[in-house]
Amino acid sequence: MPNQLATESSPYLLQHVDNPVDWSPWDDAAFERARAEDKPIFLSIGYSACHWCHVMAHESFEDPAIAAVLNRHFVSIKVDREERPDIDGIYMQAVVALTGQGGWPLSVFLTPAGVPFWGGTYFPPTAQQGLPSFRQVLDSLADAYETGREDVIDSAVRIAAILRAAAAPEPDAAGEPSHFLLNTARQRLVTAVDPENGGWGGAPKFPQPMALDFLLRYYHRTRDASALEVADSTLRHMAAGGIHDQLGGGFHRYTVDAIWLVPHFEKMLYDNSQLARVYLKAWQITGAGEHRRTAESILDFVARDMTAPDGGFYSTLDADTDGEEGLTYVWSATEIEEALGGDAAHFSHAYGVTPGGNFEGRSILHRTVPAEAVAEAAGLDLDESERRLAAARARLLELRSRRPQPGRDEKVITAWNGLMLAAFADAGRFLQRDDYLQVARRNADFLLSELVTPERRVFRTFKDGRARLNGYVEDYSHTVEGLLSLYEATFDEAYFVAARELADQMVAHFADPNGGFYETSDDHEELITRPHSLRDNATPSGGAVAATVLLRLASLTATSAYREGALAAVGRIATAIEPHPTAYAQWLVALEYHFSNAHEIAIIGDLESPATRALLDVVNRGLRPAQVLAAGPPVDITPVPLLRGRGTVGGAPTAYVCRDFVCDLPIVDPEALAARLNP
Repeated sequence: MPNQLATESSPYLLQHVDNPVDWSPWDDAAFERARAEDKPIFLSIGYSACHWCHVMAHESFEDPAIAAVLNRHFVSIKVDREERPDIDGIYMQAVVALTGQGGWPLSVFLTPAGVPFWGGTYFPPTAQQGLPSFRQVLDSLADAYETGREDVIDSAVRIAAILRAAAAPEPDAAGEPSHFLLNTARQRLVTAVDPENGGWGGAPKFPQPMALDFLLRYYHRTRDASALEVADSTLRHMAAGGIHDQLGGGFHRYTVDAIWLVPHFEKMLYDNSQLARVYLKAWQITGAGEHRRTAESILDFVARDMTAPDGGFYSTLDADTDGEEGLTYVWSATEIEEALGGDAAHFSHAYGVTPGGNFEGRSILHRTVPAEAVAEAAGLDLDESERRLAAARARLLELRSRRPQPGRDEKVITAWNGLMLAAFADAGRFLQRDDYLQVARRNADFLLSELVTPERRVFRTFKDGRARLNGYVEDYSHTVEGLLSLYEATFDEAYFVAARELADQMVAHFADPNGGFYETSDDHEELITRPHSLRDNATPSGGAVAATVLLRLASLTATSAYREGALAAVGRIATAIEPHPTAYAQWLVALEYHFSNAHEIAIIGDLESPATRALLDVVNRGLRPAQVLAAGPPVDITPVPLLRGRGTVGGAPTAYVCRDFVCDLPIVDPEALAARLNP
């Protein structure tokens, strides 16, 4: 018989609907039952693309004997961390405090009041490698709750105190942060980089798109060559590695090694959205075609495989195919030979395919040899070599599409959609790709019609025609960023209006009067703490993105309250940022914008006029991360303050370059505008 997850929409929860465990969703009824029956709660948190979540499910949650213990002694609650980042964040912090590490599946034991008293991550079915078996854990904790209740309560009280202390930082006595913070962060990132492979840390190795974004912005402001070198090298190594799907585009979550070769094969929308924008920025700075091609490969993958008919973006592709990790993606040398015939040796040389393979006897495709050397070895010129490799990739991708495919989590997460909306809008604008702009428009229209209420409140998720769950600060801030980027790409004022209205609701419901932003709104379900949104994780801190978009809005509207709120948020945690730049990189991005003294550019003219487009082409050329842009015909009334009161000169399209709404003399000549923007 299905358990109580049968009415849920989360694909992750529905994966567990036929478990013999009597799972409940996170709701009042589950806690009421725990209180009425005086049972502790077993809280299991994961997500649909999580490999070890699947492993523990098969080993333990499908085992009738283990299920019987859970059903007898516990009230079991299953949570999708992607739907409920607030619950995941609170209880992950508790497990880290208890054990020194965290991860998924997250296994936490709570009092009926929801206070954690013990926890961990994955537990095997039999004791191994220093881990107790899951059955041993259950038996021990059930006995502790029955016979050692006082110790359980003492543990819960201690952990609750830790969580409350961490929920909201004390205001930083230093006040408004100095630009020296940016210099220190740059130095730490440059010093700590892996000089051989790029990136930071050893195995497992994760992309750090927010840190890379900061370094590119820092280079733009300072022309510090080391910042660009670290970012450029890291991006090149990642694009050549197995973490990058060389056939289908897009990036996997991370690699289990330090050289970007063997990925954990899940693909997440949020990783790909951020990486697309970083590769686009790197192309804008360097002009390197490979960065542009990588950005386009990401966006083409998302448009093809991760976009719903209604315009929403799906969440994830699973790491496993038919229970085997990476099955869809890896190749044997024989398969390559059969597929490519006479081109097999050329392709295998380029992509590291060997008879012995590099992953369980098969090969993960990666670029092992410089393109010039591959061409020379094949006796081809570079263009012909790359043309043949592209044809081979297309052939293999077509063959791969006939294989069993990884599962796809088709719920729509508002925050992640906002991130990808910004990526498509920026790419459409800077690459002059109307197809990308169409994807962005459809997504924005979908979000505004299905996930944003007429009162500009935001839902978290959408699945099977139904929006649900109260939105978090990241849902607001990421959507605002996406809409602002789309406005600057299309100049459709409806997107600007929606962005500003959402930002105002974000400030009204999430801002802390002492500075910063809570993760949850003031009318959200009451949990054991109400944490601030501080650290970046796989996605940027919602609070840091809130600060970033408020700074952009301040530039577009001359509203000082937006800037003051943003700087108060950054200033509150400046001391925490300095020693840990990769954990707070989005805050560094916000500060980079602030200290770059953003240009405000208004272009007045018929948007269809070639003369107007010529001015816009100048503005959109190269990377200018500390710039806002508004454009439109001369009109008396507009919702965009930067356009107000500005007209053309002699009837010709005219550009205004301003700082703090104080503008230089109007410019009508594109070359003069280029000289002004690139002194």
